[in-house]
Amino acid sequence: MSIAIKALGALAHETRLTIFRTLVQVGEPGLPAGQLAKELNIPNATLSFHLKELTYAELVIARQESRFIYYSANFETMNGLLGYLTENCCAGIPCSPVEVCCDEKNNS
Repeated sequence: MSIAIKALGALAHETRLTIFRTLVQVGEPGLPAGQLAKELNIPNATLSFHLKELTYAELVIARQESRFIYYSANFETMNGLLGYLTENCCAGIPCSPVEVCCDEKNNS
């Protein structure tokens, strides 16, 4: 449950939610920090602050390639959060099937 609290807290800010949604849309390759700042029109220092919060909440993963740091959504954490939020929906009766995003089993 603590990861859910950290994740929901991180996403409760408009800029962080926008960053996270952008990274989800881009998919596993992610984006370099500079390109993300440019696309979202966010100053580099501001972006760095928000990426640090998203990384702390385990919603974003950073990886270095050459001189660039790429950021991507952590789909495992995202799917875990969605599962946590919906585990008791519909009074415990399974409702319409929910496809897990970017799950390797579903992409084969």
